[in-house]
Amino acid sequence: MPPAEGGGMEIIVKDIPNTMKAAVLKRYNQIEIVEMLVPKPGPGEVLCRIKAVAICGSDPKMIEGHYAFANWPPYFPFVMGHEWSGQVIALGEGVTNFKVGDRVAGEAHCGCGQCDNCKQGHYTVCLNYGKDGHDGGVDTGHRHYGFYWQGANAEYNTYKTATLCHIPDNVSYEVASLCDTAGVAMHGVELAGITTGGTTVVFGPGPIGLCAMQEAKGLGAGRVIMIGRGTKLELAKKLGADVVINFEKEDPVAKVLELTGGVGADEVLECSGANDSPYKACMMVKKTGAVALIANYRDDLDQVALPLNTIVFNEIKIFGSKANPYVSKKVLNFFSNGTINGEALITHRFPLEEYEKAVDTFQHRKDGAIKVVVTP
Repeated sequence: MPPAEGGGMEIIVKDIPNTMKAAVLKRYNQIEIVEMLVPKPGPGEVLCRIKAVAICGSDPKMIEGHYAFANWPPYFPFVMGHEWSGQVIALGEGVTNFKVGDRVAGEAHCGCGQCDNCKQGHYTVCLNYGKDGHDGGVDTGHRHYGFYWQGANAEYNTYKTATLCHIPDNVSYEVASLCDTAGVAMHGVELAGITTGGTTVVFGPGPIGLCAMQEAKGLGAGRVIMIGRGTKLELAKKLGADVVINFEKEDPVAKVLELTGGVGADEVLECSGANDSPYKACMMVKKTGAVALIANYRDDLDQVALPLNTIVFNEIKIFGSKANPYVSKKVLNFFSNGTINGEALITHRFPLEEYEKAVDTFQHRKDGAIKVVVTP
């Protein structure tokens, strides 16, 4: 069943309409722009006017039904959209840490706060994921906005305040909508750790890889090597990559080993999602080095191969990285101080009414698309 719209004693702001436009997934491969009721904030929630929504690589896959095994979406019709920014326009009961008018960026995950994982800070891997439970009036479910709970592809939506972060004054709504993208990269970067003055390799100059590259530079990496191809590789160079390797022209493993005197990189950030990249990452990282897997992989292709003896004998640390816990404030600060050039990542903008065109542009990388932003 769809989630309830919320209740409680909300503070109402004038001029909030009763209905809004939303891009709705009616069924797989069918998007429609419809009128629907504006949700009301419940206890601990705020109502936000959505200002910008960035298209994510998971969005076209979800539209096409590739995530049916995960029950995404849990029902039809469904409002997707999880990379967003907006403005608080109404407060639900008990909200004191935000006020009407605040500019905010949101995270997709809101953990239950009750399970062992949430208590240890791992709310993106909440043990109550997919549950919409209440225990004695306390919400014990996990909300995954845009996947399992109504998302931001609309003019308005309500959010738990735990998912929100204030946007610095000099960061635009459009750049702030990349907070999720940069945050996903940042979580993997933090798991691997950046060696000050060392060598970091990044696989994949897509949006996440380009953010990870800039974050590694900002955190003190002495040299960042980007592996990819085409125009994105050129953009990586413009944004600060010290060395770029075109994997279509040379063996990236051999080149990295050559550049490091046979020792290997201190850490490798795998952001491409190519099934052979984790293997290559393990072959180019140094003994006791770290590999962070910051991508999703095709499980309908050959299994991802790993050099197990190399991992064991060289004591390589491998981290699976999911989503963006506790990094939003950090990446928004990186946007603010210029460590991450958010504007350079946004190549296309569309109104909500052209949502399908926006997805098509992003999915098929039309006109050099990197990040595509929808502005409700």
